[in-house]
Order: sequence, then structure tokens, then C-alpha cells
Amino acid sequence: MNQFIVQTLNGLTLAGIMFLVSSGFTLVFGVMRITNLAHGAIYLLGGYIAYSTIQLVGNFFVGVIVAGLAMALLGIVLERTLIKRMRGQVMAELLATLGLVYVMNDLALAVWGGDPLSLRLPGVLRESTTLPGGIIYPNGRMFILFLAVVIGLALYFLLRRTRVGAIVRAGVDNKAMVSAMGINVRLVFTMVFALGALLAGVGGALGGTVLSLAPNADAEILTFALIVVIVGGLGSFEGAVLGSLIVGLLSNYGQAYFPALAYFALFAPLVLVLLVRPQGLLGRTAA
Repeated sequence: MNQFIVQTLNGLTLAGIMFLVSSGFTLVFGVMRITNLAHGAIYLLGGYIAYSTIQLVGNFFVGVIVAGLAMALLGIVLERTLIKRMRGQVMAELLATLGLVYVMNDLALAVWGGDPLSLRLPGVLRESTTLPGGIIYPNGRMFILFLAVVIGLALYFLLRRTRVGAIVRAGVDNKAMVSAMGINVRLVFTMVFALGALLAGVGGALGGTVLSLAPNADAEILTFALIVVIVGGLGSFEGAVLGSLIVGLLSNYGQAYFPALAYFALFAPLVLVLLVRPQGLLGRTAA
């Protein structure tokens, strides 16, 4: 039972990282209808920037903030230049963002090398706590889970309790109506893309403490994000939460208890959802 609890906590920690990445991904797709294949590369670049910042200033939290802001700025630049010029051209968007993956991977390889890197949490977060039942669990993983919950609540408040959130949700449901009401859809697009990149950058910084930062690690995280948004529902914040929990727990349980069937445990729910509910568990068909 203790091992099951530990694996559940590990799965929830992975779900927290997946949520940070996939929530931005699903918002970008829901509002802009862009499948940004470079989202995983933004995650990886955010982790690398956090690593370099921590090496420079010696503060983990500064590294996380710098990674998030740097990726948000990168998101603004990409949306205002590359993405803007290819709006509505699905294949061009896919090929352009796929090309960005290779460009960003090569740049990361040239700057940070090919050896796996990891981020170390500071102080007490490196230690472990004894939980009820005699379970010893790392403080760092509990911190990541706590921070993911806090960010999730902040996103929920932004999307459900503010005018900006109402505009974003309206853009998911009916983009034409939002534009007809005189709202600056161009600014909304830029804001959403920057928010998605910021979340990916923060996810990379936190994920670097649990998962290694290495060339092509972005492919795995992008695969996870795609599964999350397909299972949960494209454009649905609640779907990103539910999908992250399902993917994080099933992935961890599969690797812990059924190593030979780990990928089956991860992809079987995706196939079932596509067969029974193609729009995702909490997704809706956009107007």
C-alpha cells in the first residue's frame, strides 16, 4: 500500500508538470486553432534557461521566473512574426512549427551540449518528509505539486472570474462573434500565445528537477501534451486538468507495475476516447 501511495504521488507530480505544459497548448489551439508543434521545444528551452540562470545568480526561484518571462517574450515574437503570416494555412503552420523544433533543438545543443542536465531545488526542498504511515517522500516533488495547484487555481480565476478570461473563453467558442463585438482579436491571440509559452517555460524549469533536460526530450513532453489535450478536450481548461491527471497517473502506474505495457497503458485511453468521444471528455465542438 505504501508503494502504491508513493507511485500515486509521483503520478500526481508528473500530472502537475503535464498540466503546466498542456494547459498552454490547449489554450493556443482552442483560441487560435494552431497546433503548435514547437510547444515541447519551448518547454525544453525554458528548462535550459532556468538552468543557466540558476548557475549565474544561484537562486532557483529567479531561474523559474526568468524562464517563464523569456518564453513569454519568445511566444510574442513568434506569434507576431511567423504565426501571424501563416494564419489559416494549416500545413504551413505545422511545417513552420516543426521546423522551429529542429532550429531550437540545434541551438540548445550548441549552447548547452548533449549531456543530460538537471535542476536542483534549494534548501529544505532537497530533503524528504515522513508522511503518515511511515512514507518518506521528497519535499521537492510535493512543492512541484503544490505550485501546479496554485498556478491552476490562478488560471481558473483568470479564465472564469475576469473579463480577459471571458474574452478568451468566447474566442474558444465563437471567434467570429468576438471579432464582431469590436474586441481586438489580434491582441487576444498574442496574449494567449504568450501565456501558453510562459506556462511551458515554467513547466520546463520545474520539470528539469524531476525529468532530465536533454536534446530531443521535448518530443516526449509534446507527446504527453498532445495526449492530455485530446483526452481532456481541445480548448477546455477543465479538460487539461482531467487529462493531465489521467495521463500522469496512468503513465506512472504503467512504468511502475507494467513496464512492458507502459505505452499501452498510456495510449489505450487515447484510442478509447477517440472512438467514443472524439472531441475529448470535456471538449466541445467550436463554432
